[in-house]
Amino acid sequence: MELTLVEIVGYLASIVVLCSFMMKDVKKLRLVNMLGCLLFVVYGFMMPTIRIGLPIIITNAAIMGINIYYSFIAKQS
Repeated sequence: MELTLVEIVGYLASIVVLCSFMMKDVKKLRLVNMLGCLLFVVYGFMMPTIRIGLPIIITNAAIMGINIYYSFIAKQS
C-alpha cells in the first residue's frame, strides 16, 4: 500500500494541527496551527475536484485568518 502525495499532505496537515493543540504557549499554538491550516488549504487544492476540496479550503483559510488576526492584528489595537 503506497501513499499518494495528496494523502501525505493530508496526513502531515493533520499531524501538525494535532501538535498545535499540545502547545502551552498560545503564540506557538497559533503559529503551528497556521502551518497546519496552510497545509490543509494546499491539500484542498490537491483534491480531484474543487467540489471535494472547497469545504476544506474555506474552513482552514478562515481558521488561518482568525489565527493571523489574534496573532498580529489584535495586539496592535
